[in-house]
Amino acid sequence: MIAAIHQPNFIPWSGYFYKMLKCHRFVFLDDVQYNRRSVTSRVKIKTQQGEKWLSVPVKKKGRYHQLVSEVELETDNIWKKKIQGTLQSSYGKAPYYKIYFPEFETILQKDHRSLAELNIELIQWLAQAFEVKTPMVKSSELAGISGQSTERLVTICKAVGASQYLSGFGGQKYQEQEMFRQNNIELVVYDFKHPEYLQLWGDFILGLSAIDLLFNCGPQSAEILKNI
Repeated sequence: MIAAIHQPNFIPWSGYFYKMLKCHRFVFLDDVQYNRRSVTSRVKIKTQQGEKWLSVPVKKKGRYHQLVSEVELETDNIWKKKIQGTLQSSYGKAPYYKIYFPEFETILQKDHRSLAELNIELIQWLAQAFEVKTPMVKSSELAGISGQSTERLVTICKAVGASQYLSGFGGQKYQEQEMFRQNNIELVVYDFKHPEYLQLWGDFILGLSAIDLLFNCGPQSAEILKNI
């Protein structure tokens, strides 16, 4: 059984969902320290002026060592209106924007307790649109999880009964391969080749939020990801 483990990022790029498609169990790594500069709370989209960061404001003052699951959203709704307006101006002319944006808006307007809750619900919505049927679980819901870095990944794999761990290509820089071998877990690196499709606003840009794929390609998005 193949497991993939990743923090619950904000409307992540298409490679995130390709990783979901290639595993049997996907674990949201929500019980590790939150990095303020990570893509857990921001992602790039494409605007008429080029790529731009789209961010979710979170409470930071005095909260330097909080876990991903503990990060709270700012309570005012101004940022929600800003995100809605930015997406409207950036993707309002995309072929499938009017079909999918109301669903995104409904999730965004909910009173989520935390950033992780918002992100996970948005990821699950996108996964459904991309026909991802892989079961998902939070690492904070698993028993017996301990350690840091690779050791933590190994204990998570054991907790979900995985014999293989699906890693992104960037993971090789910090993961201890020997530790996986010692625990009889095969380390597999997935080979993601970013698909190109028709985008708005000129030349194709890699690495954008998967909503760029969804708004531009709609129902064809699932086949685009599966045929990489």
